[in-house]
Amino acid sequence: MNKDASVRLQDNIVLEHYGLNELHLESVRHYREQFAKVKPNHPWNGLETKDFLYKIGAWGKIRNTSKEGLTLAGLLMFSEERMITEVLPQYFLEYREYDDDMLWSNRFTSQDGTWSGNIYDFYFKVMNELKDGSEAEKEAMHEALVNAIVHADYNGDGGIIVERQRSYVQFSNPGLFGIPLEQAFSGGVSHLRNPNVFKMFIYIHFCKRAGVGLKTIETICLQQPVIDQYDFQERTVITLPIVSFPERHKQDDDLEMICDWSDNLELADSINNDENSYNSDENSINSELESINKELESVNKESNCVNSGPNSVISENNSYNSDQNSINNLTNSINNEEETNIDQELWSIAEIARKKKRLAPAKMEEVILQLCAHRPLMLKELAYLLDRTPDGLRNNYLGKLLAEGKMRLKYPEQLNHPRQAYITNK
Repeated sequence: MNKDASVRLQDNIVLEHYGLNELHLESVRHYREQFAKVKPNHPWNGLETKDFLYKIGAWGKIRNTSKEGLTLAGLLMFSEERMITEVLPQYFLEYREYDDDMLWSNRFTSQDGTWSGNIYDFYFKVMNELKDGSEAEKEAMHEALVNAIVHADYNGDGGIIVERQRSYVQFSNPGLFGIPLEQAFSGGVSHLRNPNVFKMFIYIHFCKRAGVGLKTIETICLQQPVIDQYDFQERTVITLPIVSFPERHKQDDDLEMICDWSDNLELADSINNDENSYNSDENSINSELESINKELESVNKESNCVNSGPNSVISENNSYNSDQNSINNLTNSINNEEETNIDQELWSIAEIARKKKRLAPAKMEEVILQLCAHRPLMLKELAYLLDRTPDGLRNNYLGKLLAEGKMRLKYPEQLNHPRQAYITNK
C-alpha cells in the first residue's frame, strides 16, 4: 500500500484481511480488565472477544457483504508492530531517556521485538518510566501522552517520540493541530484525527470529552508547558518542564498513577508472551505471500532506521559536557558572567526567540544564521541561546539550513567531533 493510498485511511476503516489472529492476546486481555474495572456492571463484559471488539470500535463489518475484520483503530491498539507497519509503513514509537552526559540511559522502540509495539501497551510502558515526580506532573504527562497517541497522524514521518531529560519531558507526534492553538487551549472544540482510538481510551477513563486535553495540561502543569508546531515536518511537540527530578527508585512500585495505572506495571514484563500471542506464524492469516508490505519495502530495515549512523540522535556532537564550552548549569542566572561564555551580543540577537515560543520558522532561521555568522556555535550553545531543545533545532532548522547551503559544519569530515559547531556561509 503506497503512502498516497494510506493517507486516505481513517481509523474506522475495516481491514478485511486482518482478523483475530493479528491480535496480541495479552493486550486485549489487559484492556478488558481495565474496562471491567471502571465499568464492573457493564453488559459488554460478558461478550465474546469479537463481539466486545465490535462494540468498542476495534472490529468492523462491511455492509452489504459478508466481510469483516479489524478496524485500523483496533490494529493500532491491539495488534503487533509487524502487522501495523504492513498497513502503516511509517508507524514508529519510541521512548528515550538521557543521563547527565546526554547519552541514552534508557530506551525502547516499537521495533525492538521485546513487546507488542502497539499504542495501548506503549502508553503503559511510558507511564511506568514516568512514575517519579509530583502528582501534578504525572497527571500532566498522562494528558500529554494520551494527546500524542490519539492525535498522531500515523501516516506521517517520525512517529511518536517521548524524550525525558533532567529538566523536561517532551512528547512529539506527527501531525499538526486541526484547529488554532488558541482555540485548543480554550477547550470545548476538538479536531479528532483518530476518533475511534480516542473512544477506546474514553471507555477505560483515560480521556475526558474531546477538546479539554490542552486546557487540562495548562491548568495542572506547575510551569507553563511549551507547545510547538513545525510546518516543515508537520509535527507537534509538547514540552513539560520538570520542577523536581528525584532519583529513580526502580524497586518502588507503590507509586500511584492517574487511572490507577500503577496496578498494571506487570504489563511491561508480560505483554509479549509468545505462548499468549494470537499472532503465531502458523495461525497468521497474513501470510508473507499476501503481505501488502513486502520486506524489500519495509521502513523497518536497518538502513532505514531513524536512529542509524550519522543521523543518530545520540551523536557525540550533541554532548552537553564539552569542557571548554560548558553550559551544563542551565539553572544558573544568565547574569553570572563567570559561569557562561555566551556574550551579550549573541544573547541580544537570540532574545526574540526566547520571548516568542511560536516564532515563525523563517524568522527562527534568520536568527540562527545571524548567531552563527558571529562565530561558530555548538548545538548546545544554540539551544541555550534560543531556549529550544537540541533535537528541535537539529530536526527542524539546522538540517534544512545545511541542506540549502546556508550553513556548514566546522568539522565536515568528522560529523561526531566533540566540538562540532555550525557556521553561517557568507
